[in-house]
Amino acid sequence: MSSSSSSFKPNPLSLSVPDPALDRWLRDSGYLDILDSSASASASASTSSSPSATTTTAAASSTSTLINPTSAVAAVLAFARTLASVLALNPFSRLSTTDLAAPTPSWSLAFLGPPGAASYSWPPTSTQARLRVQENVRRYARNYAALSILVFACCLYRMPMALLGMLVILIVWESVRYCRERWGLATRAPGVGQFLLHSAQIATAVLVYVCSLQFALVYAIGLSYAVMMLHASFRKLTPSSLPDPGNRNRRLQPKRS
Repeated sequence: MSSSSSSFKPNPLSLSVPDPALDRWLRDSGYLDILDSSASASASASTSSSPSATTTTAAASSTSTLINPTSAVAAVLAFARTLASVLALNPFSRLSTTDLAAPTPSWSLAFLGPPGAASYSWPPTSTQARLRVQENVRRYARNYAALSILVFACCLYRMPMALLGMLVILIVWESVRYCRERWGLATRAPGVGQFLLHSAQIATAVLVYVCSLQFALVYAIGLSYAVMMLHASFRKLTPSSLPDPGNRNRRLQPKRS
């Protein structure tokens, strides 16, 4: 209790500017939406205060029509740092089987956000960008998986040869499975079963190459990853009851009778 009392002094202004100890407590307790909103508020306050200071300086130096090159370079560097941190981040580092087994969030209210609400914004710092990506990937993992399947289906629709190759591959493997189970090749004639299995593998490789199915897979994976990263970076964090398996402190949800 001594460490907590020294970290959180009875200062009424301590909540407006959280210290690192409060940030760690909020992160460990699952109140990530408070961290997100506080970071956005501080960034908007700094950006709103900078134009007034720039205007005063410009009026004094009679260069009011020119943009301050220092602030422009700083903004470009901040944007580049945030973008680089998002591109270098592994969005699946905190994903677990519990997240995949959780119910699918609502597409209209949770995934896209309530109508009329400011649910999207550019993360002002690289730390906030990483926080959003990792948490949103955990929350909307099933939504992103459904979008990936939809994107792959659209790619197959735009590439008829790839769609035809996909159907032939499914028919080949279904035929192999039926033959192995119908005549018991796994026990009666294991050599014949292995021959059918290797033949299906060779036929799959040939069909993937001839029908350009690999291009459809690459397009689908790349487009799905881009959509996921854009949504996870811009989507603001909201209160969620999804527990974090890496943290011991969990947000307590009230029980409904």
